[in-house]
Amino acid sequence: MADPELEAIRQRRMQELMARQGMQGKQGNQQNPEQEKQQEDAKREADERRQMMLSQVLSSQARERIARIALVKPEKARGVEDVILRAAQMGQIVEKVSEERLITLLEQINSQTTKQTKVTYQRRRGVDDD
Repeated sequence: MADPELEAIRQRRMQELMARQGMQGKQGNQQNPEQEKQQEDAKREADERRQMMLSQVLSSQARERIARIALVKPEKARGVEDVILRAAQMGQIVEKVSEERLITLLEQINSQTTKQTKVTYQRRRGVDDD
């Protein structure tokens, strides 16, 4: 979990975003195929690095569980992965995350992000015949 790698990814992503905003202002969402290919390659490379770092931190059962979560709720799986990677980079994770530890982490995240549904009944008042 090298910080220079993370910083390089962040800088590359920031440059991509800046270039994209600059191009949109000048050309109106038109990009040449070479730039699109470079962006796709950079995105693919960043995803590969992310998966490599996750494979170093997660046990195979934990990776399988996150993959199953990603099928149903991709944004939630991405958030859990982000939390795990951040903890690993800060040195809070010293051994591979087991499935049981992942489950407790998921429960903690769920308890923090649960949304309560409130049902309100509106009753019609009967018309009185006077």
